[in-house]
Amino acid sequence: LPTLSTQPTPPSRILHRQMVHALPVAVGGEGIELIDAQGKRYIDASGGAAVSCLGHNHPEVLAAMHAQLDRLAYAHTSFFTTEAAEQLAELLVQGAPAGTSHAYFVSGGSEAVEAALKLARQYFVEIGQPRRRHFIARRQSYHGNTLGALAVGGNAWRRAQFAPLLIDVAHVAPCYEYRDRQADESAEAYGQRLVAELAAAIDRLGGDSVIAFVAETVGGATQGATVPVPGYLRGVRELCTRHGILLILDEVMCGMGRCGTLHACEAEGVVPDLLVVAKGLGGGYQPIGAVLAQAHLVDAIAQGSGAFQHGHTYIGHAMACAAALAVQRVLQRDELLARVQRQGLGLSERLHAAFDAHRHVGDIRGRGLFQAIELVADRSTQQPFDPRSKLHARIKAHAMAEGLMIYPMGGTIDGVHGDHVLLAPPFIVDDAQLDQILLRLTRALDTALADLPRAV
Repeated sequence: LPTLSTQPTPPSRILHRQMVHALPVAVGGEGIELIDAQGKRYIDASGGAAVSCLGHNHPEVLAAMHAQLDRLAYAHTSFFTTEAAEQLAELLVQGAPAGTSHAYFVSGGSEAVEAALKLARQYFVEIGQPRRRHFIARRQSYHGNTLGALAVGGNAWRRAQFAPLLIDVAHVAPCYEYRDRQADESAEAYGQRLVAELAAAIDRLGGDSVIAFVAETVGGATQGATVPVPGYLRGVRELCTRHGILLILDEVMCGMGRCGTLHACEAEGVVPDLLVVAKGLGGGYQPIGAVLAQAHLVDAIAQGSGAFQHGHTYIGHAMACAAALAVQRVLQRDELLARVQRQGLGLSERLHAAFDAHRHVGDIRGRGLFQAIELVADRSTQQPFDPRSKLHARIKAHAMAEGLMIYPMGGTIDGVHGDHVLLAPPFIVDDAQLDQILLRLTRALDTALADLPRAV
């Protein structure tokens, strides 16, 4: 694989995600580009991990952060609330699905999922249904790396070595139309089949013992922008309501405008009981995530014990809330949701023009500025590449050499087999930049494929 950069001097004492390859040192950012210590510029076509919705060094967000820092950086939430947190909560509730009454602020997506799981459990304790203890989620889902989030997550590779530490969660099939819809089956019928599988799992566990069904509205990191088929999530919502089960939708990656609506569930006509957001909430300017809760959950706790039995040192952090508030105000003022829809169509058109006839691209999918290609060794059979080739890692390395940041992943199908490349550029991306993204991606992909070991 190509070398990404020289080793930082002195040698890094950071326990990095990967210990094999040295990383370039990021020293600056401008618009949709990041700049390393050697002055090389990289187009951030993945927003990091679908985070940087406004790009880098947005002047108004920086000004809001400076202003907050001049007033107050931190106040513990057991003693105080802050103006930034109150204003952000008000803005988010106004734009949230009908019935949302409160926001709970944490420092990222995994923390937000943990908070949602605990809030769901406490709700049933408060209303006198403590026997509810099961969660149901989907295979190949990703909900975070803390233990509760990892337990509901369905990615086999991430779970494997930590399995003895995880709570028991039932997993059903994901909505993965490219591989799982049968040739003689309509998209709607496929969705109904998935809902029937969920119904069977509920019956097996006992409908009155299930707390919640947890799902990404649009599949993210581990499966690559898998969009739900028509009617699937509405069927899930109806099923959960029938059994008194909560619906928790994880929009950490696909939400906050990424798919062209503020919340991805808007496009599905579905209101969850708990909606989890992060990444695009603060655009990477500060660590922040949130749980948006329906009023009936909050009211039950308020009228019962009167306290959500959960918390972290940095919940409701003033600097984080100020940054997120500025990001969301820019999103509204500059009408960036409409831009995501428009540029998302442009990205889709470019992906199809570049890869519809590519012998190793099996599927092109996604919504808004959240799209992916799935790579195959054989298009006719959908056979994936041998996982030993680490094709996704090769593509990433060659893309970095081209000055392009993308978000490839292996194990797309089952945690081991399959490769995809996820694209999630900042909402401010223009047409010329989309052209450059596709040009560099095509070169990186073809170079990586040409370099594959023939023995694998």
